[in-house]
Amino acid sequence: MIKKTLFLLLLPSLLFAQQKDTTAIRYSKIITASEMSKNLHVLASDEFEGRETGKKGQKMAAEYISNQFKSFGIPPYKDNTYYQTYPLNMILPVPADMTINEKKFIGNKDYYNFPGLSEQKITSNSVLFLGYGIEEENYNDYKGADVKNKVIMILAAEPYDAEGKSIVTKTNKPSIWTTYYKAKTEKAKEAGALAILIVVDDVEKGVADNKHRLETAALKLELPKKEAPVIYISKEMANAILKKQNIGKIIEKISKSRKPLKIKAKTNLVIDVKNNVQKIEAENVLGYVEGTDLKEELVVITAHYDHLGKEGDVVYNGADDDGSGTVAVINLAQAFTQAKKEGHGPRRSILFMPVSGEEKGLLGSAYYTENPVYPLKNTVCDLNIDMIGRLDENHAKNSNYVYLIGSDKLSTQLHNVSEQANKTYTNLELDYTFNDEKDKNRFYYRSDHYNFAKKGIPVIFYFNGVHADYHKETDEVQKIDFNKMEKITRLVFFTAWELANRNDRVLVDSNKK
Repeated sequence: MIKKTLFLLLLPSLLFAQQKDTTAIRYSKIITASEMSKNLHVLASDEFEGRETGKKGQKMAAEYISNQFKSFGIPPYKDNTYYQTYPLNMILPVPADMTINEKKFIGNKDYYNFPGLSEQKITSNSVLFLGYGIEEENYNDYKGADVKNKVIMILAAEPYDAEGKSIVTKTNKPSIWTTYYKAKTEKAKEAGALAILIVVDDVEKGVADNKHRLETAALKLELPKKEAPVIYISKEMANAILKKQNIGKIIEKISKSRKPLKIKAKTNLVIDVKNNVQKIEAENVLGYVEGTDLKEELVVITAHYDHLGKEGDVVYNGADDDGSGTVAVINLAQAFTQAKKEGHGPRRSILFMPVSGEEKGLLGSAYYTENPVYPLKNTVCDLNIDMIGRLDENHAKNSNYVYLIGSDKLSTQLHNVSEQANKTYTNLELDYTFNDEKDKNRFYYRSDHYNFAKKGIPVIFYFNGVHADYHKETDEVQKIDFNKMEKITRLVFFTAWELANRNDRVLVDSNKK
């Protein structure tokens, strides 16, 4: 009797593993390279001005996506609208004021800071210099240094591995830089630092390299709470702080020794952050396809349709990031809507939700998960698609792959459904490199699925890795591999089809970081 009961419990999954669903295959063929190409050539055109959140191009993109949903026969989810509109604080780019020993320094010449710092005035009679700000064994650690209520100063040195080799140089992945500095500064903030000064080799170059970010307003759902500002300063400013000690000689000394260094410099420092804030709005686009007997439960499929906007005549079209995911979601909505029209609609409801604000800090998905249109307790999972149209350097000669991130973090059942969908239908190489909790890129935390995961909702993040055109104006449509996109999007389709139609929702049965 026990064996028979166990067999009956396993029967649905066994059938899924052994048989191809001919109905699912029929509707998967609606997902095509040509359909996605048609939409991406529109959304990633110069006309849409880089789709920056809160700007004209983002509004145009929202209208285009909602018109696509309407053309498929998806009704507005409420009050004749497809939009979840959310308020934003736009913090205009104004450098902080900095004075050292009564000498006033000039923003974007002697130092620079990115917009969005919390408004405050910091006065200190000392600065704690920590060299690399790291221990060799663990470059996220401020071991041995009490930074609470102190202004700290660290060097913009490269992170090194245990053998003393540069991680950045070795991997040649620009995203390592971003993650490395964020890890350093976040650690200091958590430890209670008042401010973090990072000494850079060349402020002028730093300003030029970060021109777009420095001149673009920061967007926040709420005005930032008081926390330590991060400011990148010149060696001249470092010398002004250290007075009699020369930063160049200090760098030479600790570069040779590779040992931690701590200097408490007596100095009079004033950092004054004042913000110019404007109120604006942005939109998530909601395409809700109602289910049948299990319609109260919901599968969510997301991608972010915003990008970096434009700088003068230069437009950051973001064809891969994340125009590719956006048009995949549009095509998925088309396939499921057609299935419903013909009497094969999903048992569970599906929410197709292109969100904005991702490039500004996962804002649109954060707003939705704090203000859900459909109860989060009924949300089965989020399948998030962010960059699936290009190849990274690890797969330069093989397009038959996709990185999967997060599939087993909260639900082994979700992971198994995904694996089986691939084995049964698509046969892609599923690469879990970035699913490793030790991944220094921290991609699991860097796209919209994470806001669902924080709420305990199982997720899968579909990703092709970064490439030479990541966040550059050269991320254009002509570089997209639409056949690759078609195959990955069909994997998402078959996974969603099973999740929406199986008898039981996938359970939260894991708690991996």
